[in-house]
Amino acid sequence: MEFDWNNLSFEVAGSLTVTEIEESFEDPFAVRLMPDSTRFSVQARYFNLGRSAGGVGLFSVYRTNGKSIRVILSRPFTELEEYFYQRRLNQALSA
Repeated sequence: MEFDWNNLSFEVAGSLTVTEIEESFEDPFAVRLMPDSTRFSVQARYFNLGRSAGGVGLFSVYRTNGKSIRVILSRPFTELEEYFYQRRLNQALSA
């Protein structure tokens, strides 16, 4: 899938790079969620929790038309997101 990086609506935070953000979507253990909040579902936005090839955990909000992904926000995991990702990873590996 292609990424749309034209006219970013956010600044890539600190040491994050566009490559790391793309890699977090390619993580085979990435967790993709459809929010249950009407605020996000009306605007067709989704969440991705994944790791870059360098091991950086990233939380991203994005939208997609099925052909391309437009990242709206991306930042490093919080402690709770790290825990959630690890729990899902452990479940996947033990199955």
